[in-house]
Amino acid sequence: MALGHRLELRQGQGLVITPQLQQAIKLLQLSNLELDAFVEAELERNPLLQRDDGPAEVERAPPNESEGAVERAPENLGLDSVSDSAASGQMDAAPDDISPGERATGDGAQAEQAGGQIDWSRTGGGGNFESDENYEGALSRAPTLCEHLTEQLGVAGLTAAQTVVAGVLIDAVDDTGYLRADLVEVAERLGCDLAFVEGVLTVLQGFEPAGVLARDVRECLALQLKDVNRYDPCMAALLDNLDLLARRDMAALRKACGVDDEDLREMVAEIRALTPRPGAAFHSDPPQTLVPDVHVRETPGGLWHVELNTDTLPKVLVDQRYHARVSKGARSDQEKTFVSDCFATANWLVKSLDQRAKTILKVSSEIVRQQDGFLAYGVEHLRPLNLKTVADAIGMHESTVSRVTSNKYIATPRGVFELKFFFTSAIQATEGGEAHSAASVRHKIKGLVEAERTEADVHSDDRLVEILKEGGVDIARRTVAKYREALRIPSSVERRRLIKETC
Repeated sequence: MALGHRLELRQGQGLVITPQLQQAIKLLQLSNLELDAFVEAELERNPLLQRDDGPAEVERAPPNESEGAVERAPENLGLDSVSDSAASGQMDAAPDDISPGERATGDGAQAEQAGGQIDWSRTGGGGNFESDENYEGALSRAPTLCEHLTEQLGVAGLTAAQTVVAGVLIDAVDDTGYLRADLVEVAERLGCDLAFVEGVLTVLQGFEPAGVLARDVRECLALQLKDVNRYDPCMAALLDNLDLLARRDMAALRKACGVDDEDLREMVAEIRALTPRPGAAFHSDPPQTLVPDVHVRETPGGLWHVELNTDTLPKVLVDQRYHARVSKGARSDQEKTFVSDCFATANWLVKSLDQRAKTILKVSSEIVRQQDGFLAYGVEHLRPLNLKTVADAIGMHESTVSRVTSNKYIATPRGVFELKFFFTSAIQATEGGEAHSAASVRHKIKGLVEAERTEADVHSDDRLVEILKEGGVDIARRTVAKYREALRIPSSVERRRLIKETC
């Protein structure tokens, strides 16, 4: 077989994802906190980008229309319609003139004309001076668990060596109050005996809150019982059989503890009064407030108005004047290339943020249109919905809808929900009726169980299936059992036993 060279010309179609398009896709799936961190990094890296904190002497290029998208239905500007040619055409477009409201107000010039007097009453809270409000907040901050234990260590009267070991053990305590360190490794690392470390741990376990520095749940509960002088052999036997208590096997517990029914009920009541997480009250991280990306409100006409939360949208501008100045000052090809790349990246980032806002608004509007029954009447009217239904309705790809609904939250009159909450699987209805969503069926199961008051009212899984079928839901017994376990509802046998104990 002879080898030779040959020149062929083939024509084909392919999808080329440019770095700019990859960035736009990445921005879609970021949460508001992740997006703010990404934009902050771009602001530090790109000198042509500037955060829009208010009126400034910069020109918009190109304009950010995310605020206008709030009040009107956006056009089809999803990622599916983005192409390289369109992107390059948009980048080369000339920027719009700055609007009068975006120009500098001239307050500084007026102050200079007034004889150099500066009105300090109009300044913000910046600078090197802390406001009284921040100062009071710093003083009123609750101590962390580590600080609380260290404060008690200072008055414990331990020796220098014991204090060193105690500091290492306190550093190994997690937010719930448990010790997450191996005593053998601590002894080897510090070069001391294991008995010495155990002695220091015994002292630390007497600190407040009771049960702190325990190594497991049993030791934590035992320390709390010892603190109130209620730890006896019967209680020790009960703590040794916590698995029986979890299964509510009272007969086996009575035999293991050697007590009668009345004493066992009192012991179980004492155990339930204890806390398995003694350090939870000293959580070091403040709770993070969930900021929704979209707001939904009902209009007087009974329609639902969807608008973006502009507080979560980073506002960045391209400094045209600085770009013109540095472009003129660029001498070498490397400097010109750097300025050109920064300008193109800045323009694309502004366009990507604007497109991201429009896409989120478009997907959210369609979800609200599909789930208006839930907003008006509650979870029982939640319709089955999947990504393909929303994607077909707005002319986008399913992957785009999936990225938009990830880590995005919507504030409704019924609470704040993740956008993925509204996508539920369908359960067929009896006699060919309209399908039911899985979320509404779970809500019905939960309501039936919560209505149980006596042992005779307890429904088995088979009975739940019958009740749901009477209500028009065609569901199998294994599905009911799966939903019940997902809701952390015990079986009918355990529910009857619990009702019998509480009566």
